[in-house]
Amino acid sequence: MSEQDAAGRIYAVMRRLVLEADDRKQHVVDALGMSYIRSRALRALAVEPIRMTELATRLVTDKPYTTLVVDDLEARGLVVREQDPDDRRCKIVKITPAGREAADTATRIITAPPTELVALPPEDLEALDRILGKLQHP
Repeated sequence: MSEQDAAGRIYAVMRRLVLEADDRKQHVVDALGMSYIRSRALRALAVEPIRMTELATRLVTDKPYTTLVVDDLEARGLVVREQDPDDRRCKIVKITPAGREAADTATRIITAPPTELVALPPEDLEALDRILGKLQHP
């Protein structure tokens, strides 16, 4: 087996493990009772309040759709819109305490390691940690 074939096989296992075996996005949707894009918005806003235009950029959505997302989150009491003190034409979106709780729930679900990974023996986890550490960017 060539190195390219081995890398392809390993990558297929990693993709299945991370993206397909346990649909984390669906778990977030079920836990929060909202679309995944709304949970992504909350997670972005949990980091810092941002302008609507910046939120659209981070979500990779257009401005009208971002407005619909924020309208829904605001109706649920998860975010508030305030006038930008630096530019009165713009709105800043801020997360509420309830929104932060929802964002934290989404983060816990998304970042939990897959059960197959947790089930590995410690020596295998150490080997994976060492190998994957070589793939991290500085």
